[in-house]
Amino acid sequence: MSPRAACRLTTLGFTHVHDYVGGKVDWLARNLPVHGTNADTPTIGQYLSDEVITAHPDEPVTDVRARVAASRHGFALVTDTNGILLGRLRGTTLSDADPARPVGEVMEGGPSTLRPHEPAAAIKARLTDKGLSYAVVTDPDGRLMGTVEPADL
Repeated sequence: MSPRAACRLTTLGFTHVHDYVGGKVDWLARNLPVHGTNADTPTIGQYLSDEVITAHPDEPVTDVRARVAASRHGFALVTDTNGILLGRLRGTTLSDADPARPVGEVMEGGPSTLRPHEPAAAIKARLTDKGLSYAVVTDPDGRLMGTVEPADL
């Protein structure tokens, strides 16, 4: 809210008032709690799964290949030490790549992402129409939040 609105709420007796500089869309894109007329609209942030396999760019392909093989997903997402999404490793890439190579050399850079405030119904329809089995969700800073699957939306 604006500094003026925050000041007004304070003068009305509210004690927990903050001026969130990032704005409403930034707040929503970070999957923070909301109130109001559209607060009941299901968003993909309500259906996030953090079961995805992650890897760091310097890890050897062989280590990531083993983790993906043991998971229900056929891919891994590459992040830095702060959780910033750098790329994706598809199962075919993992099986074809030299096992000793670092994943940062074989990953697909910059996969498409969504924000958690996207409406669940619209995203489900979009993923289904495009034949996609999942979508990657990040915050505005590019930090991996998880994935969503059409069946869960």
